[in-house]
Amino acid sequence: MSGPIGKPTPYIDGVQKVTGKAMYTDDYRFPNMLYVGLLRSPHAHAHIKHIDTSAAETYPGVAAVTVGTDLPISFGILPISSDENAMAVEKVRYVGEIVAAVAAETMEAAQKGAEKIIVEYDPVRAFIDPGDSLEVCDPAEQIHSHTKGGKNIHKTAELRFNEPEKALEQSPFKRTESFKFAGVTHAFTEPHSTIAIWNGDETLTVISATQVPHYLHRNLSKVLELPMHRVQVKKPALGGGFGGKSDPFAHEMITAYLSMITKRPVKCTFSREEVFINNHGRHPTTIDMSVGCDQDGIITALDTDTIIDGGAYGSFGVVTSYYNGVLLQGPYKIDKLGFRTRRAYTNKSQCGAMRGHGAVNPRYAMEVILDMLAHDAGIDPCDLREKNFLEENTVTVGQLRITSNGVRDCLQAVREKSDWDKLYGKQPYGRGLGIGCGFYISGSALPIIWNRYPQTVVHAKLDFDGRIVMFSGASDIGQGSDTMLAQIASEELGVPMNYVQLEVADTKTTPVDLGSYSSRVTFMVGNAAKMAAEKLRNEMAKAIAKEKDVSADDIVFRDNKIFTEDGAVDISWEDGVETALAGRGAIVESGYYFSPKMGGDFKGSGAGLSPAYSFGAFISDVTVNPSTGSVKVEKIWAAHDCGKALNPLAVEGQIEGSIHMGLGQAVSEDMRYVNGQIVNANFFDYRIPYSVDTPDMDVTIIESNDSEGPYGAKEAGEGPIHPVLPSIGNAIYDAVGIRMMELPITPDKVLAKIQEKG
Repeated sequence: MSGPIGKPTPYIDGVQKVTGKAMYTDDYRFPNMLYVGLLRSPHAHAHIKHIDTSAAETYPGVAAVTVGTDLPISFGILPISSDENAMAVEKVRYVGEIVAAVAAETMEAAQKGAEKIIVEYDPVRAFIDPGDSLEVCDPAEQIHSHTKGGKNIHKTAELRFNEPEKALEQSPFKRTESFKFAGVTHAFTEPHSTIAIWNGDETLTVISATQVPHYLHRNLSKVLELPMHRVQVKKPALGGGFGGKSDPFAHEMITAYLSMITKRPVKCTFSREEVFINNHGRHPTTIDMSVGCDQDGIITALDTDTIIDGGAYGSFGVVTSYYNGVLLQGPYKIDKLGFRTRRAYTNKSQCGAMRGHGAVNPRYAMEVILDMLAHDAGIDPCDLREKNFLEENTVTVGQLRITSNGVRDCLQAVREKSDWDKLYGKQPYGRGLGIGCGFYISGSALPIIWNRYPQTVVHAKLDFDGRIVMFSGASDIGQGSDTMLAQIASEELGVPMNYVQLEVADTKTTPVDLGSYSSRVTFMVGNAAKMAAEKLRNEMAKAIAKEKDVSADDIVFRDNKIFTEDGAVDISWEDGVETALAGRGAIVESGYYFSPKMGGDFKGSGAGLSPAYSFGAFISDVTVNPSTGSVKVEKIWAAHDCGKALNPLAVEGQIEGSIHMGLGQAVSEDMRYVNGQIVNANFFDYRIPYSVDTPDMDVTIIESNDSEGPYGAKEAGEGPIHPVLPSIGNAIYDAVGIRMMELPITPDKVLAKIQEKG
């Protein structure tokens, strides 16, 4: 036996999940539990003149009713834009916003009770098109009073380096193109659900389907005006998130408050329609992008102007605004770069973080324009990209520090496997190949809340029974972080993984971790776990060395034994535990992770900073029916540089999941609205690719072994989605000679382009 790191390892919770035994939030039942019914706004934008709750309060089975003025303190994931309330106070800002809530003995009574609440509204002009939000409006029409200049602009992010406008004017080849992207949502399997329990000792326990127990804990404390030591947040099994559960949510605040005032357990679980209404998905986006290159295909400059539709509230929007620009710095060397992103408030449900947060749409635009420039310059699209790749151990124009970089190996792998050089541009009309490359962070180097705490802490405990318990606040949302923790402890201490048990994602019993977002967990939590396990091993080694009169440095932990190569020590794990704990009892060691200091000193310099970046290259093979406009993605060759695959099975799964999700955004998914009302809030009309739509996938894992990652690892959760979309778009061009500038690429749009081309 040797350690599990680097070996395909089934998830430790896999059997529980596939047999239906895993406990998700909605599976929990408590005695005397109440259920939440929510009253939602029928208006996109309106002042609340009066709320009459009397009929609801006397409805049979209703235990409590609450309205927005009961919880007036605002909240949000980012302290700089905490602009949301648990329920609307004074005005509603989108169709479906929560106005009031009821707790009742049954779900039916809760919903009927909520329907008895009477609200008198005074409608205000609704801003549905983000373009309208960029214009000056009457102060009474502003969606939020804090926006500047009489406009409904939430955030303007702008950076410019080395006068890109001048360089574009002088470029031998230049393309300026406009792109439009529909909003898409996460479509996770498990709906939002939360349970709140007001305990006998006047503490609050919240069990919730969340990616961010720590930030939910902080926001509950703020909104409910409870000291943090009286709040506990627990994440049970979670059925997918993809960023859609990485905010604190209104229903979590409401459920907790109802539990406090009734002193009973209270549950709230969304319907699928409510999940769509809640949204927090990828921003609808319009991009005007200019890219230039010289005769040799070297990129001379990039400039982009982007408008993103943020919906009614902030969520991660400030970060998203910057990510739309700063993450265009890779995987290519671009010394002359400029961008402006304006995030507009609109009267629709808010957008937030979704897999590949902030960078998926601009990556599509960039990769399509690079393809166009390659044809303009008479250079193979793969060759043009290879000429421009960033080197490892370098710094970008915006001071992003690049460490390991396997992007060339990624491109070479998919180019060879797809027979690119033989097939590109040479297949029959209707069949084509397309290339796309990608670049993403391995966690943000800066925490959301500025403080002196580590990014994450992990405790490792050894007791008399010989088991190792790893305590971590990290949230396993299906990506396999719990399995990763067990692998690391097993690797460092030389015991089988079944000796390792976990206590995770409980803010009462586990140390701080900032959550599962921005692809931070493997890199940051992995480093902390490795440190904790190493310290535990060293403590054991010191105790055994002292008793056996050998050097601690000579002691090896492997194959469930503890020994020295010369045979002076050769004992079982159990004997080693007894020796190590003699006279002291349990050993508890802590590991932690701080990001290194990096970045420039200009405003916005913190955006996009990460201790390591992942890279990728994908090639898609598509067929296009020129008579109907239908697009079928036949196969995708995917190569992703994850540094070191701690669990190749998990990495492969993440890449395949990214392909499926990217395919959906590329060809079928969009959120459709009429007067601010979403009209396809279900899985029939919101068209996720079915299994029959899923292409053949050929996955290559590239290992560049990052010097700062745990065992060399980097991210593999979000980065693999970025190349998917442009590789499909570029393959359509190779197939039928049209450029698709609007997503999703539906048959009607393809057919119109083919007919326009003639």
